[in-house]
Amino acid sequence: MKQEIRFDYQKATQAINYLANSTNSKRINKMMALKLIWAADRFHLRKFGRTVIGDKYIAMKLGPVASGVKDIMDSPLAFQQEEIEYKDQYIKKIDDYTIESIKEADLDVFSDSDIEALEFALKNFGSHDRYYLSKQVTHKYPEWKRFEDVIVSGKSRMELMDYD
Repeated sequence: MKQEIRFDYQKATQAINYLANSTNSKRINKMMALKLIWAADRFHLRKFGRTVIGDKYIAMKLGPVASGVKDIMDSPLAFQQEEIEYKDQYIKKIDDYTIESIKEADLDVFSDSDIEALEFALKNFGSHDRYYLSKQVTHKYPEWKRFEDVIVSGKSRMELMDYD
């Protein structure tokens, strides 16, 4: 029996915020945030049997993309007003590529294992360039590799990835 995966916008917002707060500038590139959240979710799923965020992942040209996280950063109109107001308390979009933390992350939304996963992502991938993560790291994992032919050939721009 498949377990229902539910997107948690509070955890998603706080994950973006947590990652932005880990930088000296309190800012994070959107692609970098997406790759680090993917790494945290992948780690958590393999170690604890669930993801941190509960997001749907899409295979795209630059690797896996957490669709709800991307929407929070790009088009919050996909969310209800209370969700937008929650996001606006913690993070703001600086430009098309940058998100800034405007308040310390609310760690109460996370379990200890969630924080462990975010720290794992920062420690193991946080020092890499976002393009290196996109093209050299995420493309080597089987969950993206299974879509490589259709994505690279241009037959499809995106494919829904399955946790299985």
